[in-house]
Amino acid sequence: MTYAMTPDGTRIAYQLQGQGAPLVLLAGQANNHHWWDAVRADFHPARSTLTLDYRGTGDSDKPDTPYSTELFAQDVIAVLDELGIDRADVYGTSMGGRVAQQIAARHPHRVGALVLGCTSPGGPHSVERGNDVRQALTQPQPGAARQALLELMYTPRWLASHPGPHHTLGDPRMPAHARRHHLAASNQHNAWDLLPDISAPTLVVHGSDDLLNPTANAPLLADRIPDARLHLVPQARHAYFEECRTHASPLVLDFLTTAPKP
Repeated sequence: MTYAMTPDGTRIAYQLQGQGAPLVLLAGQANNHHWWDAVRADFHPARSTLTLDYRGTGDSDKPDTPYSTELFAQDVIAVLDELGIDRADVYGTSMGGRVAQQIAARHPHRVGALVLGCTSPGGPHSVERGNDVRQALTQPQPGAARQALLELMYTPRWLASHPGPHHTLGDPRMPAHARRHHLAASNQHNAWDLLPDISAPTLVVHGSDDLLNPTANAPLLADRIPDARLHLVPQARHAYFEECRTHASPLVLDFLTTAPKP
């Protein structure tokens, strides 16, 4: 296992695969690098891929201290520094998209091109999930809550032919304190005032039928980030990048290849 050390002494596990210019892939809340297992090879004909285990997940340290998307962004920078990577393209989905916003706004010289998938700006300007979704995810029966999350991630048709395991439902090895800190980090994210400072070419991607992170957040991001492009994946839910990989992965690769770099 390979690690980078953050300024506060936390070890962050990272995984570098493939050859070519680096593409940083950032997972969703309370998930480790396995979030990307099903699709990361899609990028290897043209790119190397760099993933990491957020603090609190996977093989990274799990301090019982407050987390934030800005802190996660600093952890990503520590990994890039460890590898001697001055600039990389960044693709973040769900909470990973929130972390990617922080990186691009606060460390613009480190980001070549930016892809924000199934994410939101956070704060009062974002569109929150409905109460019915919240209630489904907080059912007292763990099996029922897990099934609700599965159906928010994927369409029933796809689930019928893909029984799992599914790596987008959270890191099962996370301690309870880390889960709480991840939830707080995502809930407290508010990048609205930072978004106009993003100078990297940006593509915003979202499933048209996403209820977990409502699709209405996508145009908010695209309108707020200078010259950002918007693409909705038809009939896709939250995990569009996996279920619709034959659509989404080429879309992202084409954008990364053709976008003018600052």
